[in-house]
Amino acid sequence: MKKDLITFLAIALLVTGCSKKGNRPEANNEVTNQPKEEATAVINANTLQQTIQGFGGMSVPIWIGDLTSTQRTRAFSPTEGIGMSILRVMIVPNSNQFAAEKPTIDAAKSYGAKVIATAWNAPASMMNGLYLRQSSWADYAAHMRAYCSAVGGVYALCPWNEPNYLASDWMHGTATEIANFVAAHGDNCGAPIMAPEPFNMDQNFINTYLSNATAKAKTLFVSGHIYGRTPYNLGNIGKSVWMTEHYTNSSISGNDWPNAMNAAKEIHDCMNAGWAAYVWWYIRRFYGPIDENSNITKVGYVMAHFARHIRPGYTKISCTANPTTGVYTTAYRSGSRIVIVAVNTNSAVTNQPFSIAGVTVNNFNRYVTTSSQNQAASTIAVSNNSFNINLPASSITTLVSY
Repeated sequence: MKKDLITFLAIALLVTGCSKKGNRPEANNEVTNQPKEEATAVINANTLQQTIQGFGGMSVPIWIGDLTSTQRTRAFSPTEGIGMSILRVMIVPNSNQFAAEKPTIDAAKSYGAKVIATAWNAPASMMNGLYLRQSSWADYAAHMRAYCSAVGGVYALCPWNEPNYLASDWMHGTATEIANFVAAHGDNCGAPIMAPEPFNMDQNFINTYLSNATAKAKTLFVSGHIYGRTPYNLGNIGKSVWMTEHYTNSSISGNDWPNAMNAAKEIHDCMNAGWAAYVWWYIRRFYGPIDENSNITKVGYVMAHFARHIRPGYTKISCTANPTTGVYTTAYRSGSRIVIVAVNTNSAVTNQPFSIAGVTVNNFNRYVTTSSQNQAASTIAVSNNSFNINLPASSITTLVSY
């Protein structure tokens, strides 16, 4: 009897000990490790915003050499490369150097990219120091027209680059002066005008330029750069807005992941400001989207999350811009296709709910880039136009419906 009692007590202790040691704490650990579900990102496909014109970069052969054939493919191919749909080039002062731009221009156009061109300086004979002589306006228009004829297929051009950046050694100009030039000669430059392309996306400069009704009528779209400026909505100015030059940091590699995430957030901000295009500075540079060894960098893969999947003509639609701390989302549509880009700047996985109205979605292709992945692909199913996904820590995710 004593032996039986001892045996019973031993078994009871063993069972009790297992119970205390096992299931409940492990279950708690599982719950603790699950990503916290955040506020829903609400998308309305019927609330249309700006038409997207594209994402791209700059090529300047006379300064850093031309892109190679491989680099052109990796820049502009939407299947083998970043999928850039805009090429920005320089209208050089020396007409003997016009032809140097043509190989990359032709390659970009073969992938369907738009070519935009900007002049840093007029020919020296037309300038007085760093200012264009008014007596040379007609000659300057003819110079740009000759450039467009030489390279072919320029979608739009700007006669001045950052004319308000007076610390530069390129051509200066006031908003009124540039507007007067465009009003007088904007029809004779060989391509539609984009302007005034100020440093700092200076709204006073832009508004002064647009206050010239004739210049405004001859301007296809407003262009500008965001150095020193957070993207913002310019208001109802009656023109599409393109951000035509910026880079985030020229001192570190394009493969630096925190810097690439800065680029992701910056592109999000530009789109959320109502702008139609985002153009990086040099396409090929160690700090840019393609390095000198022709490899796509992390910055390039981040750009591809937009450029590959959001093609010219897509429309940005209503989407909660910042559904939870550290998560930034935008959405786009083309017909019944929906594209969502989510940037997770948090240091932990974030479970993000989405709901979609205005179009039926059943499935998404998902593409994820992190510090260790590049456009890693998978699929997700959608039920009743709502779904949750885990956004990896410090990541960018693009969802494309099918």
